[in-house]
Amino acid sequence: MDELGSRIKQLRLQAGLSKAALARRVGVSDVTISYWESGTIKQIGHERLMSLTSALDCSIRQLLDDDSLTAMAATSTPNASVILSLQAHSTAPWEAHSTALDASQSLSTVQLLTQDCYLVTPSEGESFDFLFEGDLAAISPCEGFQQDGLYLIEREGRLQIRHLERLASGRMRVSGEQPQGASVESVRHPSFRIVGYLRARWSRQ
Repeated sequence: MDELGSRIKQLRLQAGLSKAALARRVGVSDVTISYWESGTIKQIGHERLMSLTSALDCSIRQLLDDDSLTAMAATSTPNASVILSLQAHSTAPWEAHSTALDASQSLSTVQLLTQDCYLVTPSEGESFDFLFEGDLAAISPCEGFQQDGLYLIEREGRLQIRHLERLASGRMRVSGEQPQGASVESVRHPSFRIVGYLRARWSRQ
């Protein structure tokens, strides 16, 4: 996989932008753009990555991974730099192969942003509440509720993304994108299994 800096340069040239023009759009100096492209600065924060996708008119996936990446979970050694395909009628892609993240390797920018997470995107033709085709999410595998937020859950053999919120009563509110359809379930006997916590999302828009 190409380094992030070379992809920034490639996408900048494809967009017909000079370093100065890209710098103005992102809100940094042209020297910073040079440092990013040369790899002198290897870590780029979430907000700057999102500004880059907007300035370069590309998706976060185009920015973080090259065209040769296979988006299926058939690899035997997945890590946070590989984007896995998420399918509703399947198990979580990292569960299918019972493999673990390798935190001992030298971490790339993507891995530093998503350490202990898997990068996932809906498979072609699939969409979920809060995550649509072309979007990207960093999901940290977990088996229980951690804090209010978005979770990947399995219910009746189907993967879903739902917002989970613990109420003062100790029960849990489970909602999709339409809050009026929320249900309240017992924490001790939920009708679903928690698979992972969504730490971050990036929209293709």
